[in-house]
Amino acid sequence: MNADGPLVGIDAQLTLGTATGIGEYVRGLADALDATGARVVRLCEPRLDPWRFDRRVAWDQAVLPRAAARAKVDVLHCAAGTLPLASPVPVVATVHDVAWLRVQAHARPYARWYFGRFQLARYRRAAAIFVDSFFSRDELLAVAPELGAARVAVLYPGVASDLMAVVRRPPEAPTMLAVGTVEVRKNLGVLVEALPALPGVRLVAIGPPTPYRDVVLARATELGVADRIELRGYVTREALLEAYATATVAAVPSRYEGFGYGVAQALCAGVPLVAAAAASLPEIAAGAAPLVAPDDRAGWIDALRAIVANREAAENAAAIGRVVARERFGWAVGAALARTTYARVADGPIDGT
Repeated sequence: MNADGPLVGIDAQLTLGTATGIGEYVRGLADALDATGARVVRLCEPRLDPWRFDRRVAWDQAVLPRAAARAKVDVLHCAAGTLPLASPVPVVATVHDVAWLRVQAHARPYARWYFGRFQLARYRRAAAIFVDSFFSRDELLAVAPELGAARVAVLYPGVASDLMAVVRRPPEAPTMLAVGTVEVRKNLGVLVEALPALPGVRLVAIGPPTPYRDVVLARATELGVADRIELRGYVTREALLEAYATATVAAVPSRYEGFGYGVAQALCAGVPLVAAAAASLPEIAAGAAPLVAPDDRAGWIDALRAIVANREAAENAAAIGRVVARERFGWAVGAALARTTYARVADGPIDGT
């Protein structure tokens, strides 16, 4: 091992293409580690589409271990939550959540097995584990108590500096912003249900679609609000920053999140926020936003209406909370924890990797 610390290979495959929250996490952590002088190599293969199941498995189980061996890394950080059966070096895992074991019953059985039970068995053999929140730690230990709390460390994901630097300029016409993959557990439908009671408010959803998109659009048509909904899919970074700059309110109605980037990003961008009182979201919001039960339509209407009706007060409160959020969700603390863990793992035995 080099005197400056171990050479760490980070699984950066999900930073390719339509990078979502995990891609944001990997990119941010790798950049923060670079800033500390850590020795990091980003492992990825642009010819493999990370969003096709078969190619994701090929990457995890064959291409990634070979890439780690070729790069001669001392530690492999599987930062996307999926691990190979075998690794040439000790493995550090990031477990973002255990949603595949908790709330993905609608997904295809082979995907539930691979991202759920199969990966859970891999976590048992990791040299160290990071989770995104105390909620995720408790969830992981609930399904795998044999891991032991000592092996599982909370590393809050950071928010990128460009989002922290967003200059707010919301227009007169009110817009509600929802950021995240359009899938069942993200619960976009409750915002659609609220729209008839929020005249003049437009809903802008940003994130890759799943078949749930069609369910959302069908319900919007039934309610007569389809003309006030914009499902943009994946957008450029510039468009995402523009959306945070101009939204009247951000809404995160998810039923299950291991962290909830939509909450952290909105807080750091100074956007008034309403979040679900579910999973990790109360922990991440930390009192800086009203919380509503995920399926409480009346509660969502009341909370959103209050912000739209009192925009100046909501903006002022969000600006105050933004100062604290920037401290909580900077990458420096997470990068320091990761670097310490890599050094410990590299110096220890590699049994079980």
